[in-house]
Amino acid sequence: MSASTNTEAAAASQASSAHQTQVTLGSKVIAITGANRGIGLGIAECCLSNGAERVYSIDIGETGEEFLALSQRYPGRLHALNANVTEEDTITAAVEKIIEEAGALHGMVVNAGRTHHKAALDFTKEEIENLFNVNLFGAFYTARAAARAFIKLGIKGSIVFTASMASYRPNKAIPSTPYGASKAGIRNMTHTLAMEWAQYGIRVNSVSPGLVKTAMTYWVPQQPDWEQQLKYYGGFPRLAEVQELGGAYVYLLSDAASYTTSIDIPVNGVIGSEYSSCHSI
Repeated sequence: MSASTNTEAAAASQASSAHQTQVTLGSKVIAITGANRGIGLGIAECCLSNGAERVYSIDIGETGEEFLALSQRYPGRLHALNANVTEEDTITAAVEKIIEEAGALHGMVVNAGRTHHKAALDFTKEEIENLFNVNLFGAFYTARAAARAFIKLGIKGSIVFTASMASYRPNKAIPSTPYGASKAGIRNMTHTLAMEWAQYGIRVNSVSPGLVKTAMTYWVPQQPDWEQQLKYYGGFPRLAEVQELGGAYVYLLSDAASYTTSIDIPVNGVIGSEYSSCHSI
């Protein structure tokens, strides 16, 4: 091999290595379920600010002012599709629409979910089914639609689930057995799908947020014993902003995480002392 060939090979190797170690989403097409608002919209913002070519929100609801403002900051890069994750044919159609428009799909954030907090004895059958239909079954349908697209396109894609710190242990102040169980199911699904789909080069991971400032948690700091809880639990004396979760998702979606699969990343600053030893298997 000539000296020039050696030099070219070394340069190519360095370029490849540099690409894999950069936490960036340059040229990637990312889909996020439930991204018209809340945590999903915060993830979308982080993906866009880290170079994603296009971000698609797949949501059953309408977009609002915050979504419009973000789309104006990133013209032509933030899009919305209407689909119900509990209906597999509609989520599959949404994925196909993305590929038709963008030509590819590189990452899927399975984020759509709902919460309902009350004592276990008080839950109705309908309430339990609604939680599991969205949080667990809808998540499975979404992940499978993305995986099928990755395999068909020959793309070594990334799937990132939104789990929850509630999947590790209950919160006595705001109990929800079905919610915690559905999110624990997400973490188990992460490990199992990562094992099944590794043969295709597909990575499957999850992120477990703690208490995040959204429309669903506005009441948390209003509790009369909130300050006392913070002193007991330790950690940061506030709820997370939705954008503070984004770094974990961006990493897992990026090529920098090309050898990272089957893990859960807890993003939890409020109850740090309680969950400091929580890691993925």
